[in-house]
Amino acid sequence: MLGMSKIYVTTFRFSGLICFCVDFLPVTEYNPDMVSYNTAPDPVAFELFGIDIRWYGILMALGILAGGLVFYMRAPRHGISRESVLDILIVAIPFGIVFSSLYYVIFTWENYSGDLWQILNFRGGGLSIHGSLIGGILGAYIVARVKKIDFPEGLDAVVPGFAIAQAIARWGNFFNSEAHGGPTDLPFGIMVMGEKVHPTFLYESIWCLLLFFFLLWVDNRRKFKGQTALLYGMLYSAERFFVEALRTDSLMIGPFRQAQVLSLLLIVVCGILYIFLTKKQKRS
Repeated sequence: MLGMSKIYVTTFRFSGLICFCVDFLPVTEYNPDMVSYNTAPDPVAFELFGIDIRWYGILMALGILAGGLVFYMRAPRHGISRESVLDILIVAIPFGIVFSSLYYVIFTWENYSGDLWQILNFRGGGLSIHGSLIGGILGAYIVARVKKIDFPEGLDAVVPGFAIAQAIARWGNFFNSEAHGGPTDLPFGIMVMGEKVHPTFLYESIWCLLLFFFLLWVDNRRKFKGQTALLYGMLYSAERFFVEALRTDSLMIGPFRQAQVLSLLLIVVCGILYIFLTKKQKRS
């Protein structure tokens, strides 16, 4: 009975956290007259008490839930209690959402400089995966320090969850007809505003799904702490570098796409650490 009570408490706490996330996810302008020009259906799933509940928010919440459950199930393999996982998620998820928005604000400051209150308008749009990863990892690090959790072990346990969360949540971009690429003649292109374009969300979703299974395989056979996390950093960044080149809405650092710059940096840093730790493991 005690075990079941813990499960119920855990489910309740996590469900409340997901509801928090859905409430504050972005809303984009939607014109019903444009449905015939888009492959995606209506981005609004249903209305609840006069509030539009959008597929973007639902898919984001499902992605967070799936990623959190993967972390919850795999944590004991890394010496982390499931109770500690809930403590980490309760801090890391809000951190991820806030940093996701702040990251976007930093690179589009001209849109907010005239009205700083818009920075707090999470429903106004503008979320970044890189920002959410930075915020989520920072939140997890704070909890790990307080609870004396082995942080590299925690990263190895959670990164498969990152991958499956991204694979699911990217479909929210499809329903919003956003984060797509430029024109294409490929048969799997999607229609956006009457133009056939690269479904970059689909490319990333497929890659992250494959990456999820690969990371599970690696994590079950890893040679050193941090191996799974470093592989995630390199392989996700490699995919993001190439897919970002196809997108038409990239955040910029001068003439460069910031996601590509950050991806290259992560590939180099994670690659160097991976080589160093591999050699260290072989010497021991």
